[in-house]
Amino acid sequence: MSAVLSPSPSVSTSHAVQAELNYLAPGVTRPVSYTFEPPEGTPWTTGELAPETVAIHDARPLAALGELSLDRSGFAKLAHRSALTDFSDDAAIRSIYYPESVALLRAATGAEKVVVFDHTLRDSANGSRTTKTLREPVRRVHNDQTFVSGPRRVRDHLSPEEAAERLKHRFAIINLGRPLDTVEQLPLAMCDARSIAPEDLVPSDLVYPDKVGEIYSFLHNPAHRWYWFPRLRSDEPLLLKIYDSQEDGTARLTAHSAFEHPDTPSDAPPRRSIELRALVFWPAGEDASA
Repeated sequence: MSAVLSPSPSVSTSHAVQAELNYLAPGVTRPVSYTFEPPEGTPWTTGELAPETVAIHDARPLAALGELSLDRSGFAKLAHRSALTDFSDDAAIRSIYYPESVALLRAATGAEKVVVFDHTLRDSANGSRTTKTLREPVRRVHNDQTFVSGPRRVRDHLSPEEAAERLKHRFAIINLGRPLDTVEQLPLAMCDARSIAPEDLVPSDLVYPDKVGEIYSFLHNPAHRWYWFPRLRSDEPLLLKIYDSQEDGTARLTAHSAFEHPDTPSDAPPRRSIELRALVFWPAGEDASA
C-alpha cells in the first residue's frame, strides 16, 4: 500500500476529541499475543506500548458527505437493524445473524460470495481475554490480518480447488461490527487508510491453540487521521477493511482500537458489541461497489 492512497478529506478540529491510543513502541522485537491462557511464566502479550494523544474526529459529517467509505478510508457505517435481539444464544447467532450478515455484506460490497469464519462478543464490564465466549474491547492499535495471513484465510476456509481459483481474483476480509446497545463507553477509533504508510505496519504473532496467525501492530505516525462515530447505535453496524488483495489505490486495511473518550460519564453503561469476520469474493474481472 502507498503512504497516501488518495487526497485527504478536509476535517474540522471543532469536531474532534483528544484521546490516548496505544501504539507499539518502535524498535521492539516481533510482538506476540495469545488467544488463550499462555504457559506459566509467558506473558499474554509482548511488545512495549507507546501511548500517544491524538485527535479523533467525529466521522458522521464526513460520512454523510460520502468522504468515508470501505474502499476509500477503509471503513463505513451502514443503516441496518438486525432481526436477532438475543445475542446470548450462540446457535441463534449462527442460524440467524450469520445469514443476515452475509446478505448485508453482499449488498454493501457487490460481492459474489461471502464466507463468515468467526465472531466475537465483547463486553467492557464482563469480558475478559481469559473468556473465549466474551472478550473485552482491544485497547491497542492493530489490524486483524496482514498481507501474508490474509490469503491463508482463504486456504483455511475453502477447499483446495476453490481456494486456488479464488486467490487468482480479488477478495477481501471485512469485519462487521455491531453495537448491542448505544455506545457510550470505549468507542471504536478507526484510522483512515489513506493516512497509513507501509512503514507503520509491524507484523505480530497471534497464537491460537492449534496455529499461529499474524496481525499488524502499528507504530505512531503523526499523519494518521482518526475517526469515531459518536453514540453509535445497534442499527448502525460498521464495516472495517481488514485485508484487500487489490493494489490499485483501494484501501487495503485500516487500523482500529477502542479508546477512552474524555467526556464519558463515570456511570456510563458498558460497551457491548459483536464482531463478525468474513471473506468476501468478487467474480473475475469485476470490481466492488463499496
